[in-house]
Amino acid sequence: MEGVIGAVILAAGASTRFGSPKQRLLLPRVLERVRAARSLGDIVVVLGAHPVETDARAVECPDWERGPGASLRCGLAALPDDAEAAVVILADGPDLSPAAIDRVIASWQGEPVLAAGYDGVRGHPVLLARSIWADIPDDGARALEPALVACDDLGYPGDVDFAEDLT
Repeated sequence: MEGVIGAVILAAGASTRFGSPKQRLLLPRVLERVRAARSLGDIVVVLGAHPVETDARAVECPDWERGPGASLRCGLAALPDDAEAAVVILADGPDLSPAAIDRVIASWQGEPVLAAGYDGVRGHPVLLARSIWADIPDDGARALEPALVACDDLGYPGDVDFAEDLT
């Protein structure tokens, strides 16, 4: 598919399990990896529970407590009108391979939801076609069934929930 693909980085959560705003620690590395992808247009970071300084374009989501879907809807609404799809990335996945972003985008043939798969298990990034943006539930993209794109060879993006996960 040709067209503009945006990125929405979800960084609005309260980080209660981590014990402090993990976004402040992890977002710079995630942004570095997202920016290294060759296939992306606009990048939006969605903030909510904690103020986070970033050099990326950020939007505040006042409804972040409703769930990741509320944050995702805020980020999608901030993308340009010509965005045909968005790649959703979590701010707590510091090992995300830029190649996984490019591979998922290159594999997109118009499906509503496409996700990187690691050993057959759904992971990130997740690509959402514009046609599904209005149907994002409060549970977020995890409530939507994706077609998987094998990214096993690129390494799992990580999922930092607790401080111990960083060691």
